[in-house]
Amino acid sequence: MRISVIGCGYLGAVHAAAMSTLGHQVVGVDVDADKVAKLGRGKSPFYEPGFEELLAEQLATGRLTFTTDMAAIEGAAVHFVCVGTPQQRDSYAADLTYVDAAMTELAAYVHEGDVVAGKSTVPVGSAERFAEELAPTGATLVWNPEFLREGFAVEDTLHPDRLVYGVPSGEEGQRARKVLDEVYAEIVARNTPRLVVGYATAQLVKVAANSFLATKISFINAMAELCEAAGGDITELADAIGHDARIGRRFLNAGVGFGGGCLPKDIRAFMARADDLGVRDTLTFLREIDTINVRRRAKVVDLAVHLSGGDVDGKRIAVLGAAFKPNSDDIRDAPALVIGRELFDRGATVVVTDPKAIENARRSEPQLEYTESAIEAASHADLVILITEWDEYRALDPVVFGAVVRRKLLIDGRNCLDDVAWTDAGWTVRGLGRSFQ
Repeated sequence: MRISVIGCGYLGAVHAAAMSTLGHQVVGVDVDADKVAKLGRGKSPFYEPGFEELLAEQLATGRLTFTTDMAAIEGAAVHFVCVGTPQQRDSYAADLTYVDAAMTELAAYVHEGDVVAGKSTVPVGSAERFAEELAPTGATLVWNPEFLREGFAVEDTLHPDRLVYGVPSGEEGQRARKVLDEVYAEIVARNTPRLVVGYATAQLVKVAANSFLATKISFINAMAELCEAAGGDITELADAIGHDARIGRRFLNAGVGFGGGCLPKDIRAFMARADDLGVRDTLTFLREIDTINVRRRAKVVDLAVHLSGGDVDGKRIAVLGAAFKPNSDDIRDAPALVIGRELFDRGATVVVTDPKAIENARRSEPQLEYTESAIEAASHADLVILITEWDEYRALDPVVFGAVVRRKLLIDGRNCLDDVAWTDAGWTVRGLGRSFQ
C-alpha cells in the first residue's frame, strides 16, 4: 500500500520506517526542513536504539522517503497523523494546534475512500470533531493509538502487544477495519490481539493506560515516604506485594518518579478533559499522583542538602543521568534536570553526565556543567546523585569511582545499585525509602 505519515518526530519517524519494513510505500511529511533532511540522509534526530539502522535499511529499499511537501501524500490510501500534542503553557489541557493544522492540510489532499488514521494522543471527543471536518472529502477517520515505550519503540511498533482500531459504525467502519488489517497484515497474522472499538474508547485507551502506570509508580513512591518515616525498606515491601498476581512487580520501583513527554502531560490533559466533561471529581486522584511525583524530586534535593551538612553552596555535585529514562535522549520533564537546576540555584556546582542526552540537556539548562564521562563528572565531587539508571552507571566500580571523588557520598535515586558493594567500598549510600538509611 501507499501510506503517508504526517509528523516525523519520535512517533512518526519510527512509524514510517516500521511501515516500510512491512512492505508498504511510505512518505513521511514534516514542516521541519532540517529534520526531514536529516532523516533523508539516514540520520535520526533523536536517540532510539535500533532506529537509525532501521531507517538506513528502509531508505535503501526505495520504499521510504521524507519531504516537507504535503502534496506528496497525494495518492496514498492511508494517512497516519503522528504530530505532537504538548501541554498548553497556561493550563493542564493538551495543545491541539499541530493536530488541527495537520487535519486542515490533509483535507486538501485526501479523497473518497481514503483512510486517515490518528495516532496522536488527543482529548476524548477530538476524533469526532476531526471526522466531521473530513466528511466532505469522503475520507474515513479512524483512531489508532500508539503505545510506544521510549527505548523500545522499534520493537513496540513491529511487535505490539495489541492493536486498537477506533472506527465509525456501520459499513464505513467495517471497510476501514479491513484497510487497517491490510496495513498491519503481518502483525495481525501473528495473532496479535486486536480490539475494534468506537472513537471515544480508542481515544481513552492511551491516557487511561498512562494514568494507571503513573498511579502505580506514585503509589510505590508514597509507600517509600512511609518507609522513610517508619523505618521500613521499600524494595523489600515492593518485592513482597509484587508476588501478588493481582498487583505484579513491574513499575513498583521507588525512586525519583516519572518524567518524559507522555506520562506527566497525559495525566494532566486527562484531568483537564474530565473537567470539561463535567466529571472533574472522577480524576481528582491524578492530581495527588502528580503531586507525589514532583515531591520525590524535592526529596532528593532535601537529602542532598542534608548530606552536605545543611548547605550545598560551594559544593560540587555530580548528577549521573540527564534523560528521563535510560536508552533515550529525551529530557522533557526529566527529574535530573529539575533536581540539578534546584541545586544550582542553591549555590552548588552541578556537573551532569549522560551517554546520549548531553546536548539536549545543555540547550535546556545551559547554566549547569556537562561531560560525557561519569568519571570526569565525579572528579572532586562532594556528592554523587544517580538519577537515570543507565547500565553503565549500574556497572560502575565503587572502588575505582571512589578514588576520584572528594567525599564518598552517594544518593541512589533509582534504588538500582548494590548498596552493600558500595558501602563496603567506603561510600555512604542513601536510597529513597530504604532501611539502610
